[in-house]
Amino acid sequence: MNIILLSGGSGKRLWPLSNDIRSKQFIKIFKKEDGTYESMLQRVYHQIKKADASATVTIATSKAQVSAIHNQLGSDVGISVEPCRRDTFPAIALATAYLVDVMKVNPEEPVVVCPVDPYVEDCYFEAMKDLAVQADKAEANLVLMGIQPTYPSEKYGYIIPESNEYITYVKTFKEKPSADTAKEYIDQGALWNAGVFAYKLKYVLDKAHELIDFEDYYDLFAKYGTLTKISFDYAVVENEDKIQVQRFKGQWKDLGTWNTLTEAMEESVIGKGIINTQSSGVQIVNEMDIPILAMGLQDVIISASAEGILVSDKEQSSYIKPYVDNIEQQVMFAEKSWGSYRVMDVETEAMTIKVTLNPGHSMNYHSHAHRDEVWVVLAGSGRTVVDGMEQKISSGDVVTMSTGCRHTVIAETELKLVEVQLGKEISVGDKQKYELEY
Repeated sequence: MNIILLSGGSGKRLWPLSNDIRSKQFIKIFKKEDGTYESMLQRVYHQIKKADASATVTIATSKAQVSAIHNQLGSDVGISVEPCRRDTFPAIALATAYLVDVMKVNPEEPVVVCPVDPYVEDCYFEAMKDLAVQADKAEANLVLMGIQPTYPSEKYGYIIPESNEYITYVKTFKEKPSADTAKEYIDQGALWNAGVFAYKLKYVLDKAHELIDFEDYYDLFAKYGTLTKISFDYAVVENEDKIQVQRFKGQWKDLGTWNTLTEAMEESVIGKGIINTQSSGVQIVNEMDIPILAMGLQDVIISASAEGILVSDKEQSSYIKPYVDNIEQQVMFAEKSWGSYRVMDVETEAMTIKVTLNPGHSMNYHSHAHRDEVWVVLAGSGRTVVDGMEQKISSGDVVTMSTGCRHTVIAETELKLVEVQLGKEISVGDKQKYELEY
């Protein structure tokens, strides 16, 4: 089974844990059997592999998310990187070309496209296998998954099928309606449009060539910034007559807001927090190393990270995006391919960061033109290379790098250190990368 997972957007409705660097699908909020937590991305990826261990998974995403994906899933997962945001049709076209031209998948094979962030049970991915099988039959050019509605929602578009069979042709589509109109649609057997569909790779490649002048994946990637922003629905779905829909009656939740996300949480408190017995319907998600105490509250979400603190009525939490847009933000936490970092303190001419490197990983070999750095090793062991000189490091060691010197650190075990940056100009852009030769 070939699968394209769409991983885009910043998920600002889940601020302060989600932002332009760490989107909602990377938040580790779902408890596993061993007591550790996993993210939406990890949960969906593991469910896919459980349903089909040989599945080829390609994640269509922006450059900003690549490091976090590698951190959470490893380096083997396929990634189709969008050079810039151009909506879902260009993203899907690029990922389709990636599968054919880079991964060498036969254009006659089917592929299933779905968002990376639904909260579903394993039967959802068994249904996706059925979707791929149906697309392979070529009875229709597109086969959609329609979700059996559980209430008359105003948040989703609706698919009106021709019959009540498991797989049937689509009669028409309806835009997001009012609640009363949605009830009328459901009475007609309508299904939620979850943005999940399957097609033969050649079909979308042909559509892409009709709308875009390009030769192959590499040419499309080079021209990507010039492409018109257009959704897959407008570019393809609305112009296609041969469309089928497959019903799905299992659990399906769109976890796009704190209100819906807390419904999927198995516990009331993640991180340091206490809720008194006079409170009900309260959840705390705390990434800070300070306790949160909730007293006498009803249906409230409290979320805290280095980016900020949210205290909100659950229903009102759906409307936070315009307020978040007006908050001046500095990225205080990010996952990288080698580990993660968290900003601890910012001064006029100094910044203090806590860095965690995963075993066997290293930073780029680099230098800074405008700042000195001091590393204090908190835990673990590894090696530093400073201007070509290698040195072993372990807990308690201090390493000093002057402006202009080339340096990196290589973790042998999980390595935790505090990095102090000192200089009149401290910026992300002050970094020159080099090849490490020793």
